[in-house]
Amino acid sequence: MVGFFPTSKSKIFNMSKEGGTEAPIRHPINFEHPDFLDPKKLDDEMRRAFDICHGCRRCFNLCDSFPKLFDMIDESENEDVESLKSEQFEPVVDACTLCDMCFMTKCPYVPPHDFDLDFPHLMLRFRAAQKKLNKLPFVPALLAQIDRNAKIGIMLSSLINWASNIKNRFFRKILELVAGIDLRVKLPTYNSETFTNYFKNSNIPTNSEAPSKDRKVVIYSTCFVNFNKKDTGVAALKVLKKNGVEVQEAYPGCCGMPYLEQADLPKVVEQAKMVSKDLLEWVDKGYQIITLTASCGLMLKFEWPLLLPNDDNIKRLSKKTSDIDEYIVDIAQNEGLAEGLQEIDGGVTVHNACHARAQNMGIKSRDMLKFIPNIKMDVVERCAGHGGTFGVMKKTHDLAIKVGTPTARQIKNKNNKYMASDCPLAGKHLKQLETDTNIANDEALHPIELMAKSYRL
Repeated sequence: MVGFFPTSKSKIFNMSKEGGTEAPIRHPINFEHPDFLDPKKLDDEMRRAFDICHGCRRCFNLCDSFPKLFDMIDESENEDVESLKSEQFEPVVDACTLCDMCFMTKCPYVPPHDFDLDFPHLMLRFRAAQKKLNKLPFVPALLAQIDRNAKIGIMLSSLINWASNIKNRFFRKILELVAGIDLRVKLPTYNSETFTNYFKNSNIPTNSEAPSKDRKVVIYSTCFVNFNKKDTGVAALKVLKKNGVEVQEAYPGCCGMPYLEQADLPKVVEQAKMVSKDLLEWVDKGYQIITLTASCGLMLKFEWPLLLPNDDNIKRLSKKTSDIDEYIVDIAQNEGLAEGLQEIDGGVTVHNACHARAQNMGIKSRDMLKFIPNIKMDVVERCAGHGGTFGVMKKTHDLAIKVGTPTARQIKNKNNKYMASDCPLAGKHLKQLETDTNIANDEALHPIELMAKSYRL
């Protein structure tokens, strides 16, 4: 079987095997195979998958893709998938944020089960076919060009941050009319300088007495930290140095997640090859790669190897990459953390972001924050509904609100002072959805920022 294709015998459902009990696996995304974008084979596979989903419906409450699908089937002539027209598939695909939660938490038919179902990657395949036919919207593709856009954003940060501020109704209305970016969305602001530049000019001392003083890492700062939320990088740098870790920094370019969301798979591969070449030079010198956002960690660890399954360098980099929370927990479990953690002034609600969950590493943000003395902490594991540009564009913003509102409600009910998420966009979206809460921070903090606060750094 070639990755994304079911074999012919998979059409014959083995109903004696209701669900899978083995650990899920993912096939390589063989997007260069001629069958990948073949209209007939894609349509057949969409119908096969939808028929399985229709018969199960375990995923009805995850996102709007599944209710849309089930309603369409129930309202069809014969109440089955065969009654659907192929044009009806697009709303189901459009509602998918590629959060991966159906694959990770709900679906009993993921590989190695005979049904071989990977719903998110099937949606990605459909979008790739749409892209080939120029059916994807233009603006999200422009927004995906992070490195180009951010260079302008950094240079003109004061002007752009003023113009894009949610309170600037005049310019935001123009932006909505021209670009389709919903005027209700609180957009990320740009740093006045990149984290890379901050790192070059910083002189934070390294704690040579810390138990983990022999470790060395490279912070892959990620586009969001480098251009939009420098504070996360500063906190990570301070906590690592407090623990005696030798720290370097690298940002050769975006990991390609925005291009993945737009189904520009050749561009993702291009970014993977370019970024990995730089990072592997550090790996060869004995450094571990540290990512600062959940989506970027997911790309380096999982999505790159699926797109480049025969590239040994990509596989090697994957094994040498750690999420920042994951790495701090590893220090704690092996050498022990440096002394100095103190209580913080209020409880914390941790949003376990979808792309952190999809890394299959456990709730490392929770595990890390547990080392803060006497911390009151709650965890919310539910999708924020943001999904990159999904939560920004007027066409899909209401769906993002619909998916994220129950999550925000759970966070509000925890009644803690701080809210933290490994996904900055999810955190920003959830913070905007919260009303009448006691949360002190203006937007979601990264968990590493709370560790820095506990260390009084």
